[in-house]
Amino acid sequence: MTVTATTTPCASRDLSRWDRLFITLEDSQMRQNTLLQHMDDLVKVELQSLRDDMHRLCRRPENSCMGLSEQVSLGFDHAMGQLGEHQDRHNTTLQQLLELHRHQAASLMKAQMKSLPLALKEQDARSSTDGAKMERTLVALASGLQQFHDKLSAFELSAAERFLPSGCETALLFPMRSQHIFALVTPDASMALRALTICLWAKLTQSQNRTMLFSYRTTRNLQELQLSLARQSVQFVVHAGVHLVEARNAAEDGDGEWRHYCLTWSSNQGLASLWLDGQQVAIVPGVARGHTLHDKGTITLGQQGSPAGLDGDGDPTLAFNGKMTGVNMWDHVLGAEKVSQNSRREGSCNTRGNVIGWGVSEIVPHGGAQFIN
Repeated sequence: MTVTATTTPCASRDLSRWDRLFITLEDSQMRQNTLLQHMDDLVKVELQSLRDDMHRLCRRPENSCMGLSEQVSLGFDHAMGQLGEHQDRHNTTLQQLLELHRHQAASLMKAQMKSLPLALKEQDARSSTDGAKMERTLVALASGLQQFHDKLSAFELSAAERFLPSGCETALLFPMRSQHIFALVTPDASMALRALTICLWAKLTQSQNRTMLFSYRTTRNLQELQLSLARQSVQFVVHAGVHLVEARNAAEDGDGEWRHYCLTWSSNQGLASLWLDGQQVAIVPGVARGHTLHDKGTITLGQQGSPAGLDGDGDPTLAFNGKMTGVNMWDHVLGAEKVSQNSRREGSCNTRGNVIGWGVSEIVPHGGAQFIN
C-alpha cells in the first residue's frame, strides 16, 4: 500500500528585522551543533582507531607503550574538554543574543501599546471632527428644508388667494361696489320651498357695514331670503327680516381669501343654521316655523336686487366687491357631512344643487360684473 504524504500549506506572514535575526541565529546554532557533533564523532572514531593501532604496536612489550597510550588519552580528554568549553561559550553567546531579541521584542510591544491610546485618541478626535461636520451639515440641510417649506407654504397661500377652488372653472367678478353691478339667477325649480340649503364660495375684496352675497325678494316681501356679511359676522334673514340668524366674529373683514358659506333652514322644525368653511358657526330654532317661501321672485347675487331686477334701485352700501363661485341651492337640508364635503377646495364644484346648479343654471351678470376663469 502506498502512503502519500499530505502537505499543509503554511500561512505566509511578514517577518520583521528582529524575527529574521532570530531565525538566522537559530539556524546558525543548529548548523554549529551538527558540526560539533560530527567532529566529536569523528575524533572519537579516529582516537579509537589510534588506540587500536597502538595496542597492536605495543603488544610487545606491553609496558613500553602504556605511558604513550595514557598520554594520548589525556591529550584527547583535554581536547574534548576544550571543545566542550568552546561549545558552552557559543551556547552562552547564543542565549544572550536570544534574550536580547526577546527584550527588544518586548520593548517594541510596549512602545506599540503606549502608542495605541494616542492613535485611538487621534481616531476619536477625527471621528468627533467628522461627527461635528456631519451635524453641521444636517443642521444646514434642516434649515434649508425649513426655508423651502416656508416658501412652499407662502406659494400655496398665494395660489389659494389667486386661483379658484378646484373644479370651479369660472367665477363671477364684481370689480367695485355699485348699485348697478350684480348678477341675476334663474332657478331650475320652484322657489315655493319649506326647506332649503344654499352654499357658495366668496372672496371678499372690500367690506363695509354690510355686504350682500345672496338675495331673494318677491313682490310680497323684499327680504324673503338673504345671506350677507356684516364686518366679521355672517347673517341669515328669512321671511321679511323678522327672523335673523347671526354668527358673530366668524368671518374676517376683507381677508382676501376664498371662504365657503352655507345656510340651511327647515319650516317644519323652524331650525336654521350657518356654516363657514365646513364648520357650523350658528344654529337657531323656531325660525319661520310653518312658513313657505313665495314663488316667482328674483334671485340676485352681490346686491339686494329689485323685483324687476334691472331698474337699478339697489343699495350701493350693500354691494359686493370681490369674486364669487360655486353657487348652489337645494330644496332640502343637507347633512353636516355633505356640507363639509362641499366646503373642500378639491372638487366642491362637482356637486350641484337641484334648484340652482353652478354651471348649469342661468346666471346673467349686469353692470360691470363678468365671468372670469
